[in-house]
Amino acid sequence: MTTDQTKHPVEAVGHDQDHRPGAASGQAAWRLAGVVGAAAVALGAFGAHGLKATVDDPYLLGLWETGARYHLVHAAALLGVAAHPRQPKLAAALFTAGIVIFAGTLYAMALGGPRWLGAVTPIGGVSLIVGWLALGFSRK
Repeated sequence: MTTDQTKHPVEAVGHDQDHRPGAASGQAAWRLAGVVGAAAVALGAFGAHGLKATVDDPYLLGLWETGARYHLVHAAALLGVAAHPRQPKLAAALFTAGIVIFAGTLYAMALGGPRWLGAVTPIGGVSLIVGWLALGFSRK
């Protein structure tokens, strides 16, 4: 027979609970990274297969491909945020905003959205860059 003192810490409190500081935000960060990553793969697959059936302009297909590439790379960056001991919320917010703005405007233009969205795209790029800096300079 084992006591709570000899059990693994997770077993002692129950498999479904984690009472470590920041555990809830860590779970949210993992979920965010998972959802964003799944969306990136789905949108990339759509661009590679479904979109080519309706869009034949190589420039527009290139916009979609660039959006999907940056989307997926920064989903992986969100995994880095989730794995970080302090889960830096600023980096997560900047990566998320950057994905939405950068990839989102590219996706929209590829689907026939207004070209003026191209003027907004760099704002998303700056958000991604600052997100990397926020992650790199966050305290451990």
